[in-house]
Amino acid sequence: MTALKAVIDEKMAENSEKLGELLRTELKAIKSDMISLVRGKGLFNAIVIKEKNGKTAWDVCVKLAENGLLAKPTHGDIIRFAPPLVITKEQILECVAIIKMTLSSFN
Repeated sequence: MTALKAVIDEKMAENSEKLGELLRTELKAIKSDMISLVRGKGLFNAIVIKEKNGKTAWDVCVKLAENGLLAKPTHGDIIRFAPPLVITKEQILECVAIIKMTLSSFN
């Protein structure tokens, strides 16, 4: 009950919608031929990765981890992002910067 009260009192659902939209907008703005699709709802988001020079979503996730961002590869070509409900706008933008830098390293 206390956890549910915190979700309501701290407006985590509203925060999730707002920051999830920001995350998707920023991901769609990344200029990378490895991204074929950005999708999500709230803070549960994913990018579909096109293989490039033999590099897959797994390789991108390994490089993301080396750069300080953990993400989960699934189904071979999808990278999932599921940040905590308490994430801030600044942290979202920092994550996007890491994703952008990481993808640019595959060019």
